[in-house]
Amino acid sequence: MNFKYILLSAFALTSISLPAQKTTRINAVKADNYGVIYTLPKTSFEITLLVKKSIYRPGDFYPYAQRYLGIDNPITEEKVVHTLENVSVVNKGIPDKSNSYMIQFQPKTLEPFVYLREDGVIVSVNAEPELDKKEEVVIPTGEIPPVNPRRYLFQETLMAGSVAKQAELVARQIFDLRRSRADILTGEADNMPPDGNAYKVVMDEINLQEQALTSLFIGSVQTEYFIQTYTYVPDNKDINKIVLARFSEKLGPVDPDDLAGEPLFLSLLNKTVSVPLNLSENELKKLEKKFNEGLVYNVPGKAQLTIEFKNNILLQKEIDVVQYGSQDVLTKKMFDNMKQPIQVFFYPELGAIKQIIQ
Repeated sequence: MNFKYILLSAFALTSISLPAQKTTRINAVKADNYGVIYTLPKTSFEITLLVKKSIYRPGDFYPYAQRYLGIDNPITEEKVVHTLENVSVVNKGIPDKSNSYMIQFQPKTLEPFVYLREDGVIVSVNAEPELDKKEEVVIPTGEIPPVNPRRYLFQETLMAGSVAKQAELVARQIFDLRRSRADILTGEADNMPPDGNAYKVVMDEINLQEQALTSLFIGSVQTEYFIQTYTYVPDNKDINKIVLARFSEKLGPVDPDDLAGEPLFLSLLNKTVSVPLNLSENELKKLEKKFNEGLVYNVPGKAQLTIEFKNNILLQKEIDVVQYGSQDVLTKKMFDNMKQPIQVFFYPELGAIKQIIQ
């Protein structure tokens, strides 16, 4: 089992667009005996973890939080906590070099051509490929404390001789802000805001100052989000709880062999019913010839994918898996129409046929 992981720095982003691979038109020409070599994909899974990183910082006056503001559970020490917010899986087709074929057209066929991805995977035959929608990984915007609370401290507070005295003066300032807000709400303030806009500006400023000053007692939390993606390529066997990665509350995602984290398990159960072919020797030869001359495509199988963490199922879904499926072929004769060539569209990630237009 080969794992690879990519850490994407995304603290300041809301989304990341994953561009689709470019495609190239390959014409079937005489120099190549009117043949085009293409590759079918096999399934790989991109498992993306959305992680929230919370940085807890105590306020300067946390020892006095209960005495002056009645706060029983202030933050008392600086710490970093990672939480696993979401897990998503995307089916990505990668070239299967053991499944490369040639489609060969008749010399008199009307300008036959094939579109391939940059990696050689087939996209369409005799047709412009359909535009794939760009996939976006949405990353929430983190939160930081709005302002430095010390900008709101009075000179008297800054000149106080002890931390205890500073805490007492800041607590009074907080209660004064609350009293001012209550007076405005009840219409008893000496200087009422003249209109709705002024009212909003004044109330927003009071709330901002109160929140900032209160953080000196209760502490503050800064949050950031990032994603980490693991790629896993299955074979044709069932998978029972392999350790895809590990996750630590202190460190976040770590390597599968790093015991600092709890294991993140991946399971894959083949749900495709296998039907054995009982063919005679002559039938086998005809089938082999058909595959050698026609357009081979994948018929993916179905599987149940499960991701678990700490005895909880984070994700369970039915998914297409090329390695659990089979292959079929469009006969060479289908492409011999010189007046109106057949058009074939593929699911590039699967190598399965999406649409045939005759």
